[in-house]
Amino acid sequence: MTPLTCTECGFDGARWSDDDIERTLAHADDLIGYVLEGADDTFMAAAVAQPVDVDVDPVASAHAVMHRLHDVAAMRRATDPFVPMVGRVESLQASGGGVPKASIPVADIGPSGVIGDVQGNRKNHGRPWQAICLYSSDLLADLRSEGHPVEAGGTGENLTMSGVDWSRVRGGLTVTIASAGASSGAGASGEVVLRTSGPAAPCHKIGDCFSERHWNRIDHVERPGWARWYASVLTGGTIAPGDTITITA
Repeated sequence: MTPLTCTECGFDGARWSDDDIERTLAHADDLIGYVLEGADDTFMAAAVAQPVDVDVDPVASAHAVMHRLHDVAAMRRATDPFVPMVGRVESLQASGGGVPKASIPVADIGPSGVIGDVQGNRKNHGRPWQAICLYSSDLLADLRSEGHPVEAGGTGENLTMSGVDWSRVRGGLTVTIASAGASSGAGASGEVVLRTSGPAAPCHKIGDCFSERHWNRIDHVERPGWARWYASVLTGGTIAPGDTITITA
């Protein structure tokens, strides 16, 4: 394999295992589709008309997929206005593997996600674009009002946030987290910057969080707007509850 880094899309070939590459290439169309969700037909047609240029080298192929996601998000940002959303970090969670993830007072974010957090099942988790799992504390409250015994971290999310219209979350959005009171602006000193990639598929391991073990209650296909979302790390740092979250295109 050929080591490859890209300052534009943030790809770092040294972080990708063979399994990461294989499963990412298998889901390339899905990942692009998550960036295109809600776009008009004309834009979608133009975006899919430019296929991913897959190379014989698997690392280069994975980079082509991730760079294509970067390009499609940039195209949509330039033509499809997105009103920024501002929210707040409510809780942070990590575990040594499996669920539930326990509450932690602060989270040190590195290229692979929350430092010290472990994915017990690397088959479906842990890709570089699955570094952080995000969810809405407002939706957790709504789920509890329906009678589901779910708490923060129960479904494997690393970060819960409030004040965000979760139905507007899609792939390719930039999530900037700044200490409360810090100056705004993506990329400013001390800010953590993430990029949403795709929804997290629920499975039986989070069944105890739902009445009658109906874990598909937060399935992206069955219940759009209710799924957890994965994100990659563009800029690491330390975050804590109370920090301000700004979501932009």
